[in-house]
Amino acid sequence: MIKVAFMGAGSAVFAKNVLGDCLLTPGIHDLHISLYDIDSERLQDSSRMLENLNNNLNQGRAGITAHLGVEQRREALRGADFVINAIQVGGYEPSTVIDFDLPKKYGLRQTIADTLGIGGIFRALRTIPVLRDFAEDMEAVCPEAWLLNYTNPMSILTGYMQHHTGVKAVGLCHSVQVCASGLLKKVGMEDKIEQARWKIAGINHMAWLLEIKNNGEDLYPEIKRRAAAMNSAARRGEAEKHNDMVRFELMRHFGYYNTESSEHTAEYHPYFIKTGNPELIDELNIPLDEYPRRCRKQIEKWGKLREDLVDNQQLSHQLSSEYGARIIGAMVKDETSCIGGNVLNHGLIPNLPGDACVEVPCLVDGNGVQGVYVGALPEQLAALNRTHINVHLLTIEAACRRSKDKVYQAAMLDPHTRAELTLDQIRDLCDDLFAAHRDILPDYQ
Repeated sequence: MIKVAFMGAGSAVFAKNVLGDCLLTPGIHDLHISLYDIDSERLQDSSRMLENLNNNLNQGRAGITAHLGVEQRREALRGADFVINAIQVGGYEPSTVIDFDLPKKYGLRQTIADTLGIGGIFRALRTIPVLRDFAEDMEAVCPEAWLLNYTNPMSILTGYMQHHTGVKAVGLCHSVQVCASGLLKKVGMEDKIEQARWKIAGINHMAWLLEIKNNGEDLYPEIKRRAAAMNSAARRGEAEKHNDMVRFELMRHFGYYNTESSEHTAEYHPYFIKTGNPELIDELNIPLDEYPRRCRKQIEKWGKLREDLVDNQQLSHQLSSEYGARIIGAMVKDETSCIGGNVLNHGLIPNLPGDACVEVPCLVDGNGVQGVYVGALPEQLAALNRTHINVHLLTIEAACRRSKDKVYQAAMLDPHTRAELTLDQIRDLCDDLFAAHRDILPDYQ
């Protein structure tokens, strides 16, 4: 019986997607699911939900155990073949609120703040110590297990695990799977989806749709024509604004579409959220403070959602687009599968740093996850990726050395932050964030 440990199991909806997929995947039905969280109520909710799913989808064949708190963490991991990481250190309150409210006092506005920018940096700093503990436990009680990391900031956290621990790790996101089909739907080319073939590579949340074809026909020229027309009409007030205007603008200027949504993309660059040009924020339909707004809505809706998930003895599930169960099935059955994964570069994309964590096509089988050689990216795309990689690598170094100077420097190199704040302002903001997060950060010197 294979064992899957799910860290951060209180994320009930996500646990349902990934673990529900496992229960529906032939060849891995008879598994042991080990649920771990530090929140007793949420852990119990997810455990009851999984029991219902197991009975309804899997004839009760899986074993499910729940493990609460640091004291039971090692037991949750013991003997695991796969460890799924979905933790959020600090939660919405107080940590996410702090990550938005303090920068706002300096005039620095954000949309999601979980990947890059000042919010992404501090989210990484408070998560890496927990991952270090996970790694020590895994090396002791499940040294051959694969870690499937879903927690953001993806590149920083996965890169840390790959560089500084002995754990076998791959980072997994949701955006690669839906990038091409979502774009075709957006520009009214749904009829091309079924036969479309594409190639995606870069870094997490800024991987690039390098090509998209239908029976050999290059679809990019028509996609670009339609996208430019949609944005032009919306910006002139002749059509309704849509939720992908930032990505369309980036594609117009740099030639390629990127994987992550416009609300994320807006804060990854110095071009869009400009205090000196607030009209642009409205013109490009940029949702400032989007992540806190989503969190509040989820909290408000949790009561009803809890009934639907936890107390629903008829609960069912359909396969999601997540890669987790596909990876587990491919490794267990030694069958080849192709995914988009986050792995160390090591020459897969020659014009990105070799120690970067890159998002590339990967082959999965009984040997594990192996990144596929992509080749050099168009130089303008590699240049944009490198502006993020600089922050990734410095943040990892900062966390390992517990160096305030390296944190300052990572923030000073962030494209959006440095476009809005002075060097002294960035240093002061970091100090304010260190003070506000002091209860869940180690000491930095």
